[in-house]
Amino acid sequence: MSDLVEWAYPLAESLLADPLPRRWAHSQGVAQRARIIAPVLGEDAALLEAAAVLHDIGYSPDLAKTGFHPLDGARYLRDVANADERVVNLVAHHSCAWMEGDARGLRDELEEFPRERAHLNDALCFCDMNTTPDGTPTNPIDRVNEIAGRYGPESLIGKFIRRAEPEILASTSRVLERVAAVKRQPM
Repeated sequence: MSDLVEWAYPLAESLLADPLPRRWAHSQGVAQRARIIAPVLGEDAALLEAAAVLHDIGYSPDLAKTGFHPLDGARYLRDVANADERVVNLVAHHSCAWMEGDARGLRDELEEFPRERAHLNDALCFCDMNTTPDGTPTNPIDRVNEIAGRYGPESLIGKFIRRAEPEILASTSRVLERVAAVKRQPM
């Protein structure tokens, strides 16, 4: 396990396990998906796993300032935890956060953080959208439906997730294509 990953798990646990145990279970499941797709990420595998376990820390009651968890989590990682800049950027932009930022009127604030390379953003979206709130595997269609149902179709989140659905499915497809290509390569 890399130093970055060893650092990320206890930080995420300290922020999520007690106040939000279900969110902590989800984050651990997202990190598990990151380990599964590690072969397509090469040297970025540890970076993705660290971002995966930290991606939802902005929900922590201690961190929630704007109510937009990607932004709150990224600001904490940058300003307090002195996290690796690439982890911060992945957390800020995970799972089509720019679309939710637009809906919340926070897109300019989100632009404090540059986007990482597309294949990493795809990979984190894949991991998040293939994990239930309880941390078990799912598929992105069921995950989007679960989110829309949990928040309601007319809520800000319900509308955002439906707007983001095509990009979520495209991200997942691109990751699956990379996984299949790696499996086809001779050893």
